[in-house]
Amino acid sequence: MATKKIEELLGASADSLLNHKCNTISKENIHQPGADFVDRIFAQTNRNPQVLRSLQQLYGTGRLANTGYMSILPVDQGIEHSAGASFAPNPIYFDSENIVKLAVEGGCNAVASTFGVLASVSRKYAHKIPFVVKINHNEFLSYPNKYDQIMFGSVKEAWNMGAVAVGATIYFGSPESSRQIIEVAKAFELAHELGMATILWCYTRNNAFKVDGIDYHTATDLSSQANHLGVTIQADIIKQKLSDKNGGYNAVKFGKTHPKVYSELTTDHPIDLCRYQVANCYMGRMGLINSGGESKGESDMAEAVATAIINKRAGGQGLISGRKAFQKPMKDGVELLNTIQDVYLDKTITIA
Repeated sequence: MATKKIEELLGASADSLLNHKCNTISKENIHQPGADFVDRIFAQTNRNPQVLRSLQQLYGTGRLANTGYMSILPVDQGIEHSAGASFAPNPIYFDSENIVKLAVEGGCNAVASTFGVLASVSRKYAHKIPFVVKINHNEFLSYPNKYDQIMFGSVKEAWNMGAVAVGATIYFGSPESSRQIIEVAKAFELAHELGMATILWCYTRNNAFKVDGIDYHTATDLSSQANHLGVTIQADIIKQKLSDKNGGYNAVKFGKTHPKVYSELTTDHPIDLCRYQVANCYMGRMGLINSGGESKGESDMAEAVATAIINKRAGGQGLISGRKAFQKPMKDGVELLNTIQDVYLDKTITIA
């Protein structure tokens, strides 16, 4: 059984999440996380020895070191969400060093942030915790607002500051997605040549994905196809929002799907929805990490634990949780990150 703390946080959903059996895509078909994941999976790919070393650094750091799971602190919200909106709840994070300190104190595998944040403290911390430099962003200061990802620096600059990996976002489905795919594919190719790992934020973005008042951006059929496009351009790790619904293709009435996606490969259970996201990452050959979402206050801990359990039991490789951790006092942020990690360290919580 899971720890009493985890069960209490899950409340009424404990039985459903902890005891669910996945009868859609069998766990035997999933390349499951483990201490040997780099040797078992990535060593068989075209990734060069320097990339393998970088991947092993990511998997081998923090409280989840050598488990096959990851807990990453991402703080790039100062650009898209604005620094004021992001850091006003806890102004110490206007100071870039505190972002890295939170990741270190929180026992994270890595810290993911902007060129500016990581460059400002790179000589002090790049050798202490793996850096993931987020190379593109959507800035919301221009008017009218645009929903586009633009490069804020170069892969070479990330490499020079000691980054172990680069991260990027593509808004799949947006008018700008074709350019973003080309830009990020080229950036990831160069990152691999230089020996860095690659992480892709695979987000869907199109107003047509909202139908009759229902937002299908997180539908598992649409978000999973974004995952599949992401691994196609050789992302080593996929970051995706946790799915909360299905039927996106059927609602938007464009693109292609298959009836068995809904009758055999998925159900409405959140673990089965996430399992389909994992399946679209080459059945787990490329790791799926789900995002923690916005901070909602007192419910943050329970929501983070539930997301971690869904991800782990689906066959995913961890959480990348930012606002729930840094928009509160540092000790509380550390506690939240540690509690997420405890889910992945709990051997009684297994793949469904």
